[in-house]
Amino acid sequence: MPGLSHLYFRSAIVFLIVGISVGIHMSVSGNHNVIGAHAHINLLGWVTSALFGGYYALNPAKATGRLPMVQYFIYTIGVVIMGVSLYLLLQGNLGMEPIVAASSLITFAGVLLFAWVVFMPAGAGVHATPRAAE
Repeated sequence: MPGLSHLYFRSAIVFLIVGISVGIHMSVSGNHNVIGAHAHINLLGWVTSALFGGYYALNPAKATGRLPMVQYFIYTIGVVIMGVSLYLLLQGNLGMEPIVAASSLITFAGVLLFAWVVFMPAGAGVHATPRAAE
């Protein structure tokens, strides 16, 4: 399995632990105002990261080169910043709204880079033109 897949799976597990912890905290406290952050951490962090890792495991030629690693870091940093800032925003810190917005765009950039990796020919590198899936 490519190292990038391992990175994604390890990140996914960390997101799962954090997401479950937020869920347990909501349950114990009876305060569910951060449910949006809980959902984003679990879906974008745990589920999507695991899916990205699975894709790279099934397509190891796509996991090579600089672009897939850049994609990993952009996406993961975006999700981390979004999860934390959204949690704080939903706790009432309205100053976090611009950070949530910016981190959402960073996360989306990571998704777009992943789409580029999926559509470009395997082993083509950063300069390849994407082609339709066969």
